[in-house]
Amino acid sequence: MGVPAHSVCTAIRDDIIAGVLERGGRLTEEHLAGRYGVSRVPVREALRTLESEGFVTTRRHAGACVAEPTEQEAADLLEVRLLVEPLGAARAAQRRSEAHLRVLRGLVRLGRQQARHGRPEDLRPLAGWFHGTLAQASGSPALTALLTQLRQKIAWMYAVEQPARPVEVWAAYGAIVDAVARGDAERARALTALRVEELAGAHRLRVPAPRAGGRVRTPQHPVNSAVARP
Repeated sequence: MGVPAHSVCTAIRDDIIAGVLERGGRLTEEHLAGRYGVSRVPVREALRTLESEGFVTTRRHAGACVAEPTEQEAADLLEVRLLVEPLGAARAAQRRSEAHLRVLRGLVRLGRQQARHGRPEDLRPLAGWFHGTLAQASGSPALTALLTQLRQKIAWMYAVEQPARPVEVWAAYGAIVDAVARGDAERARALTALRVEELAGAHRLRVPAPRAGGRVRTPQHPVNSAVARP
């Protein structure tokens, strides 16, 4: 049974975001198929998807390459996030399920605990899960997909400094969840907009490393194996 194209797409996207596949580097089907231990068919489909998302571009005489976003494109992403993420929170206040609410409250409880104990390395994935769950609680697959893609592209283009006062950050997340629980869409929107504005100041553009012929910088890691990447 072949590996689904979406699994290959996830693996390639993750490597682009991490900088393993360098900006501007060529992406040949043969090389990627060998790298991930799959056939060329899912690679071809994955490259088409990634091109539609803006991670890959096709160049004349070169074929598929990792995209090279401009500073203006990166800045636009933060502006779009400021518009869309508060909308997602407002929709979550109107449409969230009890299951979403339980997960959000659990994440805030865990985040506050980790923040108090001074373990910042554990907070970044927790924040990602929080934002992902809040987006899902909006009840809009299109809005959830847009927010997910925004977060992925921002992670690709920016490095984010750890907050100086993580306890306050998770208190702010808790206030958003309280507004969502009460069905107060406007307060959820306003609190989320404030948090996104504060977070924007912690973003620093990543400076791409000099390319070495488009080669990847780490060993191969197949997706077609019993220990596949998530």
